Amino acid sequence: MSLSLDKLRLLRRQAGDAKAVAPSAPAGPLPEPAPGLPTAANDAKQPDAARSVFAWVEKEIRHKPTGVAAAPRQVADAKGLRRLLGVRERGSETPQAPRARAQDRSLPGTEIAPGLHLIESFLPGDVPSAPLSLAFAKREQQHVAPQDLLFFDTETTGLAGGTGTRAFMIGAADWHQDPSRGPGLRIRQLMISTMAAETAMLRTFTSWLGSTTVFSSYNGRSYDAPLLKTRYRLARQGDPITALDHIDLLYPTRRRYRGVWENCRLATIERQLLKVVREDDLPGSEAPSAWLRYLRGGDAVNLRRVVEHNHQDVVTLAQLFLTLVEQQAQADVPPPVNCLPLQAG
Repeated sequence: MSLSLDKLRLLRRQAGDAKAVAPSAPAGPLPEPAPGLPTAANDAKQPDAARSVFAWVEKEIRHKPTGVAAAPRQVADAKGLRRLLGVRERGSETPQAPRARAQDRSLPGTEIAPGLHLIESFLPGDVPSAPLSLAFAKREQQHVAPQDLLFFDTETTGLAGGTGTRAFMIGAADWHQDPSRGPGLRIRQLMISTMAAETAMLRTFTSWLGSTTVFSSYNGRSYDAPLLKTRYRLARQGDPITALDHIDLLYPTRRRYRGVWENCRLATIERQLLKVVREDDLPGSEAPSAWLRYLRGGDAVNLRRVVEHNHQDVVTLAQLFLTLVEQQAQADVPPPVNCLPLQAG
């Protein structure tokens, strides 16, 4: 695009270029072109100085004070556009409150290995002196020594089973003669507070077992024992469970009380048969969330309630075992025969 000499001079004068205009040039409008010269298309009409681009630059940029806020509508339009596009302005986000650190993370028992806690308790009481009959479990000719019984229950991360489910707590109870406290029921519980402590927990549980140990559980033959076997294999440890005898109390209890009460859950049996009422008991279904909450930095309030729940479970197993033995013994006693005196004929 070509510009005439007169147009170029006009642009330089409006831009304030003093070098482009001679000092002796008079101020005012440029003279009209000679009548004989042809008029260029761009020179047909001169633009108004106030409307020229240089005047706009002088007014809006060079002489505009810094820090002038934009018009309210422009600001609103800009914010609406950023909101529509999902763009966050630096420093405009509302600062999130810092996460409150858990204050109550104390766990019961003694840490016997990194992340492995042992909780021990003792209930003084009479220990059966004679071998216990297993007739209630359809083992007519078998008996078991009370000291060989190990009542156990696990708390796990779920009920689905498989390699993704693990036991984070193992509770066990056995009749024991304590040198200082006398006879009674000894309760030992293992709980892990880290994933890496599972190997130590399994190894410690193995040390509690002997060649004559007899397991006793409630639905443990179908759930707890297979789960522990899987965890032993994954930990590359020998399986100490398969070789031992196992008496599952669910089946004899179901045979005797099916249809008597609404269900044969352990909580129902202990309430109806043993007259045990738990106070502030945490349901077993909430045990996984309590443990995971602690792993993620939460408090240990509900996790301690899981320990109490597991403690009562193994105590109930010992009481239920004795009750089933006594009921079977009473059922085996033949009724007395009423003999009528002979009458003289």
